[in-house]
Amino acid sequence: MRSLDKLDSQLLRMLMHDARTGVVELSSKLGVSRNTIQSRLKRLEEMQLVVGYQPVLDLEKAGFAVQAFISIEIEQGRLSTVVDQLTAIAAVLEIHATTGRNDLLVRVATATQADLQRLIERVVAVPGVVHASTTLSLTNPLRMRVDPLLDQITRDAGWGRSTPSPKGR
Repeated sequence: MRSLDKLDSQLLRMLMHDARTGVVELSSKLGVSRNTIQSRLKRLEEMQLVVGYQPVLDLEKAGFAVQAFISIEIEQGRLSTVVDQLTAIAAVLEIHATTGRNDLLVRVATATQADLQRLIERVVAVPGVVHASTTLSLTNPLRMRVDPLLDQITRDAGWGRSTPSPKGR
């Protein structure tokens, strides 16, 4: 993987803030040519560092006020089967394979607590699930972020191969 520089970092930050920002606006705000932005975006996509552009949905405002994490212990050798079954459930938002006692951490969202209870019953009925433990999410004081990581990996990087850093960046 090629390393990122500060221009890449700023470009990624702007896109994470608003993925609909156009190339002309990005180039203007970053003080580089439109062609530079287009080539950077193409490179980041080809590196599969940027894998899509999508809106961030406020689940509560969409009617899914109950969010939880279900830790699941599964029978050995049943990972792909269980993941396939869980993926078929609309309320399952994410699945992470984990280490430790539990094998999967599953993020879910439902409209009501009663819906969550029915969902848990459905999850524990999946063949291969041995045990499940649910943690209710009360609030989300820190949403998923990558800005600090971008700062860390570009701390000693320049502002691109041939483009000097604009003042104040």
